[in-house]
Amino acid sequence: MRLGLAGTGRIGTAHAETLKGFEEVESVVVADVDTARAASAAAKIGVEAAESLDALFAAGLDGLVVTAATDAHPGLIIAAVDAGIPVFCEKPVAADIPGTLAVIDRIGASDVPVQIGFQRRFDAGYAAARAAVASGELGWLHTLRATTFDPAPPPAEYVAHSGGLFRDCGVHDFDVVRWVSGREVTEVYAVGANRGEQFFADAGDVDTAAATLTLDDGTLATVSLTRYNGAGYDVRLDVLGSVSGVVVGLDDRSPLRSVEPGVAPLPGPAYPGFMERFRPAYTTELRAFLDVVAGRAPSPCVAADALEAFYIAEACEVSRRERRPVELAEVRR
Repeated sequence: MRLGLAGTGRIGTAHAETLKGFEEVESVVVADVDTARAASAAAKIGVEAAESLDALFAAGLDGLVVTAATDAHPGLIIAAVDAGIPVFCEKPVAADIPGTLAVIDRIGASDVPVQIGFQRRFDAGYAAARAAVASGELGWLHTLRATTFDPAPPPAEYVAHSGGLFRDCGVHDFDVVRWVSGREVTEVYAVGANRGEQFFADAGDVDTAAATLTLDDGTLATVSLTRYNGAGYDVRLDVLGSVSGVVVGLDDRSPLRSVEPGVAPLPGPAYPGFMERFRPAYTTELRAFLDVVAGRAPSPCVAADALEAFYIAEACEVSRRERRPVELAEVRR
């Protein structure tokens, strides 16, 4: 299997190294609009470098992994589908809802598979929580509590083009709430705050946020987000039912300290970031893409799934700005 990868930033380089290690993958070719960066990454990993994106598409690929900047995602997805090349693309499909809809409309008639990267679906803990819900062992769900707490904020230039905390960060929680519960979100109410750097407010964004989601069966979900969790990277999901409950992400490296008498501290160290926390999930996700490329399995996360998570993020942003509940029907197009 010969795979291409477009975009050799941090996650792209990590993905290329993972792909190279799969026994089924005979060769990996990388490319980037910054040709020097692509050449450097290729030399470091021991893979091929294409001189341009056009050269990458002409390299006889069986599949393409897209880890380029968000504004390049639509064009690369469409180009791959038009060329008959199965494509994996890190979220999002596009920078906004109209762009996402345009891509979905453009590729809708094709049978070339597209997989969107929501790695939490491939994390062992989230998968176990989903199985517990599906089995009925938790009873009926009454509450889901999701958190994504980054230890430190990204650079100001990233925030200015990120689309905001809900679209950039919370979208992972929105996707996994849908995936684990098997339900759809019908209404949201969201608030945000800025107590950190001024560049968040300058970008019209917030550094901390909370949202309450109402699911279509009446289950309530809360999503809490921050860029300032100095104790470490903390991503969890509590899934609580009428019979039992489970938690994802509570392990020896969780950045939590109990103040109850006699409770031993977690050994740590805390996860410093998403790459360390989700490295096994990224590997499993890319293995799943090999099955998609080989025709052994359908895409486990299609563009329409990314759109649904984007709708929830959009509704949360409207709710935060206008300080009111927002039904998902208001933002659907």
